[in-house]
Amino acid sequence: MKKNRLGNTHLEVSEICLGTMTWGQQNSEEEAHSQLDLAVEKGVNFIDTAEMYPVPPKAETYSLTEKYIGSWLKKNTDRSSIVIATKVAGRTSSVPAGPPGLDWVRNGPRLNKDQIFKALESSLKRLQTDYIDLYQLHWPERVVNNFGQLKYNHQPREDDIPILKTLEILGEAVNKGFIRTIGLSNETPWGVMQFLSLSEKLHLPRVVSIQNPYNLLNRSFESGLSEISINEKVGLLAYSPLAGGVLSGKYLDGNNPPNARMTLFEGMSKRYSGSHAENAVRSYKKIAENHNLKLSQMSLNFITRQKFVSSNIIGATSLEQLNEDLESINCKLSDEVISEIEEVHKIYTYPCP
Repeated sequence: MKKNRLGNTHLEVSEICLGTMTWGQQNSEEEAHSQLDLAVEKGVNFIDTAEMYPVPPKAETYSLTEKYIGSWLKKNTDRSSIVIATKVAGRTSSVPAGPPGLDWVRNGPRLNKDQIFKALESSLKRLQTDYIDLYQLHWPERVVNNFGQLKYNHQPREDDIPILKTLEILGEAVNKGFIRTIGLSNETPWGVMQFLSLSEKLHLPRVVSIQNPYNLLNRSFESGLSEISINEKVGLLAYSPLAGGVLSGKYLDGNNPPNARMTLFEGMSKRYSGSHAENAVRSYKKIAENHNLKLSQMSLNFITRQKFVSSNIIGATSLEQLNEDLESINCKLSDEVISEIEEVHKIYTYPCP
């Protein structure tokens, strides 16, 4: 398993990161531990979670994912060999496509000092560790065009907590030794550059990563953020690389496999559904079949090989599925395959932003 530098730090993370958002909802603690064991055996040293997980978020399952990782870490004596990333939830958006209401999280999460330190201390306790390697803002405090939106509608709120204030708070957490590095998630080019500019001017911690969606149905990251990632060493941690499983092809022709994510949680299927998306999946599936490749592995390897990607976050609900996804690093894509993928991309550019 190849390892990449995390930003401009000395931390090295595996090119595949183990995503965990099903643990506590679709997966039990025992199953979570089995996935962790398999991933580490295959060379993965990078685990991504969030205080809000599992997803879809619910008050009764809140933070279970971190607890499962914590109980596994307690058994794993070599903590230094594992890179743990988690996220703090922030203010929920007024935009319909934004994150859902999270009133059960500190009576409504905000990115202020009191809330960030409470969230951080709780995550450390659940994870049963003294430090977090990468602490990420799950989404911006301000209203932005993410979670399926391309068009930006300017909706400033007077009481939004400024980026500088949040960055200063994170800097304090770094100085106290609670976290080693900081990252962003669901962020925009403007937001990333604001963080970078402020950190340089005021000698505050520099963001080392950005965790945004990136897959064959949503390559919007390439239009602006990819240049920043490469030139500023703020690598992408790509989430939803299989578009919630849609790029496995299992939902084609109206299929709803039992216990599959989109079957269980109908609301989550909207982002990657529709005829435009299905036609794109059919086209990519045809490429895979013509070259004797598995669609899922072809889709994953396309993400992993990008220069601006530091790590590709894969998630699975079974060991069989996880093993297949991990083996995607051995799925070599020829120039011909890449060329054919790009031709499809010209036709279906952003079917699912």
